[in-house]
Amino acid sequence: MQKLLNEHEVQRAFDELAKTIMAKLPSDVPLAIIGIRSRGDVLADRLVERLKAKRPKQPLFRGVLDITFYRDDLSKRKGMPLVRSTQIDFDLDDKLVLLVDDVLATGRSTRAALDALADFGRPQAIRLAVLIDRGGRELPIAADFVGAKLSVPDEASIQLCLSEVDKEDAVYLVPRDAK
Repeated sequence: MQKLLNEHEVQRAFDELAKTIMAKLPSDVPLAIIGIRSRGDVLADRLVERLKAKRPKQPLFRGVLDITFYRDDLSKRKGMPLVRSTQIDFDLDDKLVLLVDDVLATGRSTRAALDALADFGRPQAIRLAVLIDRGGRELPIAADFVGAKLSVPDEASIQLCLSEVDKEDAVYLVPRDAK
């Protein structure tokens, strides 16, 4: 594995992501920040703390989305899927949803998340925020907010490590056969 971003570079990407979100999202609409498991939820927690500090009067809701059963490759995965809980204990109707994921690649996880969100209501709008956009889309999906763009060969993938889960903030290039 090759380290592409160190702790300071990951923090700089997160700062850029948060700054862009705060500048472009309206502050007069109820905002629901929903993180996609398993690293998008950690990034969503970080964003919630940042937004609470900068916009203390903005209505803010926090949720976690597990997309396991919405994935189109579920039957192709080896072993039993790890299913964790979805925690959205509020109505999505008429809220602006900020969907947060760690890495945007093919767009399939985002499509699965959009399908899952439809089961929870009809938001006013959904915006996508990702820390890393690595390219390689298979579906016509683009993030509204991006912390950093990385050019990655098709035969490799990106692994984002976050201190809350992995004891470090870093981004690694992982050869496909090493997964």
